[in-house]
Amino acid sequence: MENMDGYQPPKIIFPGQRDIADAYRVAWDLLHADAPEQALEILAPALEAEPGNVGLRSLRAWAYFQRAQLDKARVELEFLVEADPTDVWARHTLGRLHERKSEYAAALPHLRLAAAMSGDPDHERAVVRVERMLEQLAARVN
Repeated sequence: MENMDGYQPPKIIFPGQRDIADAYRVAWDLLHADAPEQALEILAPALEAEPGNVGLRSLRAWAYFQRAQLDKARVELEFLVEADPTDVWARHTLGRLHERKSEYAAALPHLRLAAAMSGDPDHERAVVRVERMLEQLAARVN
């Protein structure tokens, strides 16, 4: 699958893959190259071997989010937030997922927590953006 820059990552096959660290590194590289489908192929056998591996599940959430498979991404992100409520990336991404689904009221608590924990200006902008959407929706109702 080719991304928008014309880069086509090589097809990588791990027959009998056993090294979770290699799967993580390759999937990370593929996601950075905007190749979530290939990353999911690499992650599948690794997650079969270690279904509770938080690092691998984070990558799978990222891949699903990139592919706009939001229901699958939500399952992963909710698992990650439950496993570690201070996971800023999972919190922020879960908030963004709700925002993408126009579930602004559900997005806001996650975005606020991520912004408070990280102090990241992008996270703070996401909070303001969602608050404005909620205000606009409330104004339309009234």
